Amino acid sequence: MKTDKTNIGELFDSISPSYDFLNHFFSLNIDKLWRKKVVKQLSGKKEKVLDIATGTADLAIEIIKQDKAKHIIGIDLSQGMLKKGQEKLDKLKLSDKITLIQEDCHSLSFEDNSFDAAVVGFGVRNFRDLDLGLREINRVLKPKGEFIVLEFSKPRYKIISFFYNIYLNHILPLLGRLFSKHLYAYSYLPNTINEFVYGKDFVERLNKAGFEKATYKEVSFGIATIYKAVKR
Repeated sequence: MKTDKTNIGELFDSISPSYDFLNHFFSLNIDKLWRKKVVKQLSGKKEKVLDIATGTADLAIEIIKQDKAKHIIGIDLSQGMLKKGQEKLDKLKLSDKITLIQEDCHSLSFEDNSFDAAVVGFGVRNFRDLDLGLREINRVLKPKGEFIVLEFSKPRYKIISFFYNIYLNHILPLLGRLFSKHLYAYSYLPNTINEFVYGKDFVERLNKAGFEKATYKEVSFGIATIYKAVKR
């Protein structure tokens, strides 16, 4: 039975106060390194970038830090996450460079060919309809616009996979419940990782949605994967 994603906005609203702390704690801060690698995939400085499932704006902030965009629009379903993200932007004085909007990636309000690049950090596995979400992102990208995705995956090496699965399916949900007090939220994470199509299968979905030249590279022994494609 597939994970129910109909109330994903409310789910992330409920964990938004502790999201950043738990995210960095559970990943041992490796997620910060992954985001840096994602931003390096952007070729040159872009005029306008769309950050889908921006959450608390970590990836958008990293893009500005590396001077890879003049302006970023970050969208998310969760008002709670956007509020935490806006607090960061205000503190860093980046509100003139990053605009946060509550929006659904399945029905984007932007016109066709609006963005030079789009990024998603740990968000595509939360799409209610993966193919529809990818087609919408493709629609708002300019021709040859870059699309870069960072998402969790499953390690291929048996020994790493063994310990990773114990951590993901048993330790992480337990710690999440202890720290966040939300019983469902941190069982949702391993469920969506286990269900997600990754590697070559995700590349096929990108091609189907109108992208080309899709490549992927595993990071940290396959715990996460970075995908890059361009609009056909």
